Formats: sequence, structure tokens, C-alpha cells
Amino acid sequence: MKIGEASGTCRQVVDQVGKVIVGKEQVLEKVMLAVLANSHILFEDYPGLAKTLMARSFAMSMGCEFSRIQFTPDLLPADITGTYIYNVKTSDFELRRGPVFTNILLADEINRAPPKTQAALLEAMQERQTTLDGKTHPIKDPFIVIATQNPIEYEGVYPLPEAQLDRFLLRLQLGYPNRAQEVEILKRRMERAQEDILLEPVADGETILALQKTVEGIHVDDDVLGYVTDIVQATRAQRQVEVGASPRGSLAIFKLARARAVFHGRDYVIPDDVKEVAAPALVHRMIMKAESWVKGVDPRLMVEEILKTIPVPKAK
Repeated sequence: MKIGEASGTCRQVVDQVGKVIVGKEQVLEKVMLAVLANSHILFEDYPGLAKTLMARSFAMSMGCEFSRIQFTPDLLPADITGTYIYNVKTSDFELRRGPVFTNILLADEINRAPPKTQAALLEAMQERQTTLDGKTHPIKDPFIVIATQNPIEYEGVYPLPEAQLDRFLLRLQLGYPNRAQEVEILKRRMERAQEDILLEPVADGETILALQKTVEGIHVDDDVLGYVTDIVQATRAQRQVEVGASPRGSLAIFKLARARAVFHGRDYVIPDDVKEVAAPALVHRMIMKAESWVKGVDPRLMVEEILKTIPVPKAK
């Protein structure tokens, strides 16, 4: 797929979702970047901010299958991956596939489930497969997990371990709408005259796979690669940080920057691509020191300060 065509398709998807998600264009673009990178997204935000609606809207706009799992303390791994059920008629065990076998999976309030259940997603997210009773079952592409979690100040939650946080390409927040945006939300609901929202697909699974292949052809100059590396290594030298971002953080910025180049109709990455995606790619990959966590030091602001200190490559 040509870059111009890919960019146009991406914008069509985002514009379609923008019909129901008001005033969050930057967030919608970053979700689309994760789709282009064939990776997963973590939303950490308060309830009622349209995270579920956004995930479903992206699935509808992309013409992909959608499943939703409501994570609760009593959720079992088999509720996610599926299990073998004995069929009396055939006298044999048959696989009943779980909701993980889909294209877009919404893992709602993922930190309400205990670690054993959270871990059921790890193999699917990383390997695009699940193993049941010793048999491996592939999950068809595209496969994107959009997980949400309540802020850890809420009671009854199990913070995600670093190994699982690292599986998410980026962490985002929707945030509250302003007054004008909230009024617009009410107007659109009144015009719809129904609770359900239906969006026409502007793509399909094959188109999404073609978009993802387009990203692999994007050129990244050596100076830009060095810029990415300098940013990530700088996170390891911060006083407030116990453990900085790993090389997987560099790969996350690399993938997102290439995806942003496609979104904006370029076949090469520029430093602005890196700057735009650095914070959401790194904030969940840094382990803060205890005193920094108590003081409420914001990792996002720390990444923004790092970006001010790292020399930007000059155009050639």
C-alpha cells in the first residue's frame, strides 16, 4: 500500500471514531498508531470517560471483530482463553474458544483481577497464541488488546506487574472533556435518539494488515535512531527513577515513530515523530523510587524534561 493511501485510510478511521468521541483527536491518533504498530494499549483513567465506547468504535470503523472482558476478582484464566468441554454426543472434548480469539479485545478494568488471571493475557499479547492442555492455538492478526485500569488509589485493585506493563506499547489517558465538549456530547446523544452507536466500517482486517506492512517500509536515519537511544538511556540516569526504561522502550518509540510517519503521509521519520510518542511509550516502563512515588512525581513530566535536554538531530 502506498504511503498516501495508507495515510488517508488511517485518517478515515480516526475521523469515523471522532464522530462519537468528542475532542480527543490526539488520543485517537495515538490509538491508531498502536494499531499500525500491531501492538497493545493501556488506558489508565477514571470510569465513565468513554474508554469502552472508543474501543468498540475503533473495531466497528476498522471492520474487525470485537470482544470485551470485564475483569473481576473471581475471573478465571479459562474465562479469557477458553477451555475444553466434553461433548456427550461425540464422546470427545471440544475446544470452546474464549473471548481472546478476536481482533480487538477490550480488557476492562484489568487491575481488578488477581495476577494469575492477568497473566492469562501475557502469552496472547506477546506470542499471538494461547496454550491449552499442551496444545497451541494461534490468534489471527490483527490482534490488539485495549486494556483499561482504574488509578491505583481505588480500593480492591491489583497493580499490574512490570512484566505485563511492558507488553503494552503505550499508556494513555482520555481525561475529562471541557464544557464545550461535554455539551457537544449531549447534543450528539439527543440527535441519535438512541443509546447504541453504529459506525460504518471504512476498512477491514486485510486493510489493517496491509497498513501494518506499510509501516515496515519507513526509513529511520541513524541520527534519529541515536536520538531515540539517548532519550531512553537518559531515563536510567534520573535521580527519581529506580529502574529506567529497557531496550523495549527504544523499540516502542521506534515503532510508534514509524507509524506516525505513515499517519502523516511520510516514508521517513523526523525528530518530531519521536518527541510526540516518547512520553506515552515510556511512562509505564520506568520504576520510580519510593520517595518519588510518595511525592507524586509524574513520569510524563520527567520524560518531557529529558526531551528538553537531549540534542535534536539536525536535518540533512
